[in-house]
Amino acid sequence: MNLNALGWSNFFAHSFEGYCQQGFRVGRVAIAHRNSYILYTEWGEVSAEVTGNFRHRVTGAQDFPAVGDWVVIRTGEAENWVTIHAVLPRKSKFSRKIAGGKTEEQVVATNVDTIFLVSGLDQDFNPRRIERYLLLTWESGANPVIVLNKVDLSDRLHEQITAVEAIAPGVPIVTLSAANRQGLDALHPYLHSGQTVALLGSSGVGKSTITNQLKGEEIQVVQSVRQNDSRGRHTTTHRELILLPSGGLIMDTPGMREIQVWSGAESLQETFADIEALAGACRFRNCQHANEPGCAIRQALEEGTLDDSRFLNYQKLQRELNHLARQQDQRANLAEKERWKKIHKALKSRNRDRDRW
Repeated sequence: MNLNALGWSNFFAHSFEGYCQQGFRVGRVAIAHRNSYILYTEWGEVSAEVTGNFRHRVTGAQDFPAVGDWVVIRTGEAENWVTIHAVLPRKSKFSRKIAGGKTEEQVVATNVDTIFLVSGLDQDFNPRRIERYLLLTWESGANPVIVLNKVDLSDRLHEQITAVEAIAPGVPIVTLSAANRQGLDALHPYLHSGQTVALLGSSGVGKSTITNQLKGEEIQVVQSVRQNDSRGRHTTTHRELILLPSGGLIMDTPGMREIQVWSGAESLQETFADIEALAGACRFRNCQHANEPGCAIRQALEEGTLDDSRFLNYQKLQRELNHLARQQDQRANLAEKERWKKIHKALKSRNRDRDRW
């Protein structure tokens, strides 16, 4: 395999210089299991595991290799098995807060150039969900493309496209029917050799069908959605980086029932630029957009130039980000206390040993 075709660039080469001088090699994570990995390398696919020293150095799950990562490796006696010694800096990183109450980061995809935000045009069409995905995509550093699938099932296509254009000005929108191989050519410009695309969206929107059509073979299991609400079941059970005939790479991902934000105050401003602009036109800088006089947002809501549900989603995401920031600060403080506790314990142990001698 050619490293450039796998997405290698000067960005990664610069970070790898020091390791290269020590005789290390590189690979890209194609599949990440709990304790092992499948990598793409210049001599083919290999299995891998992280070293004990690597495990000792990391601070959390977010530091372990994720699908899309470039990793520093050393081959053993068999070239089809290698050890991972480090993860090179990431060019982009799509993360979310893990499901549940814990304040931990889940890295979904790394080193992605473009993210296809896939939404079905059936009963499960939801502009508010697209807004959440947009927020996380802008935060990741990748470029979003909104893919509206199942045009054959829509009887209000123009209305749905207009709704998406209103929440994502300037973002490319592609309409297609993957099941009928209709409109797929519009995706090809993003899938040239060395380019990496990730598919994100809820279960049942057609991510696996799109992957199969672009690959030209049935490599991902596809299931039908429920008829009453068009909700799908999880057919993709893990993330995988797949090489396409075009030379590009595509990453299919399991559907996300919970899209919890991890960070993104700046991305919130970018995703809701229209609301941020209105807020800046309010008479009072600390306007709460409730009953204050001269509130530009209340005026826009009354005139119908700002959608009520869009503004409510903006406020909801703003509250989530504020709550998350407080949790992250608390977690950082606890980690810092634990670090100093370990330092003091080590110093006491050293002083006891010195006094004993």
